[in-house]
Amino acid sequence: MASNTRAVDCTDIAIVIMNWNGQELLRQFLPSVLAYADGARVIVADNASTDDSVGVLRREFPTVELIQHPENLGFCEGYNQALRQVDAAFYVLLNSDVAVTPGWLQPIRALFAERPTLAACQPKIRSYAAPEQFEYAGAGGGYLDKLGYPFCRGRLFDTIETDTGQYDDARPVAWATGACMMVQAAAWHAMGGLEKAFFAHMEEIDLCWRLWNAGYEVWYQGSSTVYHVGGGTLHKSNPRKTYLNFRNGLALVYKNLPEPELRSVLATRILLDWVAAARFLAQGAIADARAILRAHRDFLKDRSYWKKRRQEAQPRLRLAERPGTYPGSLVWAYFVQSKRTFLELAIQPTTQQESYKLVANS
Repeated sequence: MASNTRAVDCTDIAIVIMNWNGQELLRQFLPSVLAYADGARVIVADNASTDDSVGVLRREFPTVELIQHPENLGFCEGYNQALRQVDAAFYVLLNSDVAVTPGWLQPIRALFAERPTLAACQPKIRSYAAPEQFEYAGAGGGYLDKLGYPFCRGRLFDTIETDTGQYDDARPVAWATGACMMVQAAAWHAMGGLEKAFFAHMEEIDLCWRLWNAGYEVWYQGSSTVYHVGGGTLHKSNPRKTYLNFRNGLALVYKNLPEPELRSVLATRILLDWVAAARFLAQGAIADARAILRAHRDFLKDRSYWKKRRQEAQPRLRLAERPGTYPGSLVWAYFVQSKRTFLELAIQPTTQQESYKLVANS
């Protein structure tokens, strides 16, 4: 999608790509990043790859800055340590399997210039394999239901919408995807970066939730488009990903929900997790069912850590105060009411969201 936004200065941006054994992805996708950087720095942070990633970067992409971690720190701590070494006003966290487009940075950077309290923003995420469709991880902006389950405009569970321009606006959302997210550096450091105990998965949702709680804004900018392969590190059917999603899902709501909502939501989430485990068993996916049980065990085992992290957090917004929140249950809407698209949910703006000026693109 071509940008209709006036040119803005992007030299204060650092595009930082986390890499682990992704030499072929670097060869495939770095050329578009370099071609359309618009003056932004391009940096690869390597998580102790055992393939020839570092050699590929040095031989084939000598203009790309390289940060080398001595061990695989995971997505979260890998970014935390890398960005401590990067002096820039804005960071773009960009997955190594993302193809960017001409002018993709301009509309996002312009939105930051318009909104001083904006801390994080994502572009439209479309599928690299099926370019007319939204991509699972981010799509048209991230939302949460009343139980803290994440979903996107353009993606409810495994139902993916075709992009017909229905989400070409710019608006506040609950979370911006870590596949491609611009972050104000000062806000990033104020929040302490990503939650390192997550290792990977849902870390951007936690960061954005904390940003909203701290008085910052998180937006989606539909005038910018990138294309994401997805599943480049862990496929969504991998039991390791199942484990991380269910463990981090419990930690996410425990850390960020206000006290009046926490007990009932956590109890319901645990019950629904057991239902999911039973469903996996019925489908013969025994490894995924076991992954859910391990996720619960480890969440409880680390309860003292999560309690400490909860106590350190900013005051927490309630449901009606959180932009990008569906006041119902997504599980009920999808599996019982058969609602398959975001527009069918008929989400009304929250009290706080009504105060924001939503930007429509011509």
